[in-house]
Amino acid sequence: MSQRKMIATRDSYGTALARLGAENERVVVLDADLSGPTKTALFAKSFPERFVDCGIAEANLMGCAAGIASCGMIPFASTFAMFAAGRAYEQVRNAIGYPHLNVKIGATHGGIAVGEDGATHQCIEDFALMRAIPGMTVVCPADDLEAQAAVRAAAEIDGPVYLRFGRDPVPVIHERLTDFKIGKGILLRSGNDVTIVATGALVSIALDAAQMLSAEGVNARVLDFHTIKPLDETLLLEAAAQTGAVVTAEDHSVLGGLGGAVCEFLSAHYPVPILRVGVEDRFGMSGHGAELYETYGLTAENICVRCRAAIAAKRG
Repeated sequence: MSQRKMIATRDSYGTALARLGAENERVVVLDADLSGPTKTALFAKSFPERFVDCGIAEANLMGCAAGIASCGMIPFASTFAMFAAGRAYEQVRNAIGYPHLNVKIGATHGGIAVGEDGATHQCIEDFALMRAIPGMTVVCPADDLEAQAAVRAAAEIDGPVYLRFGRDPVPVIHERLTDFKIGKGILLRSGNDVTIVATGALVSIALDAAQMLSAEGVNARVLDFHTIKPLDETLLLEAAAQTGAVVTAEDHSVLGGLGGAVCEFLSAHYPVPILRVGVEDRFGMSGHGAELYETYGLTAENICVRCRAAIAAKRG
């Protein structure tokens, strides 16, 4: 396989914010003493008058963002996913979600790919937490182009948006991205035997799995669901009807994330065999991100195993 360009989506977040800040004076960026790792320092350097470092006080960060949004500005509240979705959950729910304020939450360092920081910093519950807040949009881009497009799209819609970015570089899978829309999935590969629905860093791994399956004569359809809430129900229904079997893949717990959302929808509208690839009901642990993906089964090989099982289940 040829070498692919690798860019961390947190880098894309910083780049997109700086560009957006030059175009829209309503954009304000807040951080919790992590502007280096979250890459919001790029925005701070260019627009210091619209950058607020709230310190290591994530609950205050969300409260400040809520207040700024109530004044007609578009705040991007930035910190690690574990702190944004975990430590500040009450403030996100009550100060942002309940009044449906126009706050964009930029959550970096999501999933077990955070690696050596260990279980305390590996947020694998954020999709579930944010999905459960009424009116909250949840987005997890797969690569550089999607991440930059997601930031711009989030600024254009009214209401709270949770954007999850990764720490480690991931392959750039799109040569161009001309029609990105929040709530609309992307068909990356056609196939009639099984559908792989993936998000975030698992999208490129899903494409690798589809390539491996093709060598066995299995044609896997690959859907890139950068938006976990709302789901692209039309694309999902079409895929389920065409293939009759679905496998989901995400760097998140198998409980309550993309897999849960897909299961909830299809069980009610088009029941087919569905298997999930994600972190099972356990915490993460310290280790290199790539090694943890192997340990927890977030691999192309494991996606292939689940795809074969899903195909077998639909055939009875």
